[in-house]
Formats: sequence, C-alpha cells, structure tokens
Amino acid sequence: MKFKFALATAALLFAAPALAEDLTITIVNTSSKALAQFFTSPTTTDQWEEDVFGDGVLPSGNQVDVTIADGREQCEYDLKFVMEDGQEIVMTQDMCAEPTFTLSDN
Repeated sequence: MKFKFALATAALLFAAPALAEDLTITIVNTSSKALAQFFTSPTTTDQWEEDVFGDGVLPSGNQVDVTIADGREQCEYDLKFVMEDGQEIVMTQDMCAEPTFTLSDN
C-alpha cells in the first residue's frame, strides 16, 4: 500500500505544471542623470505595467537589482527607462539571456 501511495504522489509531482520563475535583473546607472522611472511589459502586451520604482529613483553612479515576479513564463520584455530630465529609453530585451542593463550618456 505504501508503494502505491508513493507512486501516486510521484505522479502528481511530475504532472504539476511548471511554475513561472521570477526574473532578477540588475540596472547600472553610469549616466550623469538619475533614473526616475522604470517600466516593464511583456512583449505580448501593448500596455506598460506600473513603475517598478514607485516613488524611488536610481541616482547616477548606483545600481539596483530588480525582481519581476509577474507569474509569466517568458523572458522577452519591453523596457522603458525615464531619466530625471524626461528622456525616455525604450528597448526590447531577452532578460533571461541579458540580465544586466547599463545606462550611460553615450
């Protein structure tokens, strides 16, 4: 009886759907301006998610790790960085392949 229970339990574990993994990325700000807002959105949607920083900013010369725990199972995201002077930098990135972003004045 214990053997059948163990097999049934093992079958349930292997049959469970794969859980989405959180993505952790690093943003490095080597520019001369503070990063005021940071938005992400899966490439499969047409709208930006909320500002990841909320009321915070990323000052020049600093870096921060950001975890995106949105429950999705994908790596391709649209990213929008808004600098303190309003300049916007928008890109699409495979965040699993390239988890570090360096913002510079160049």
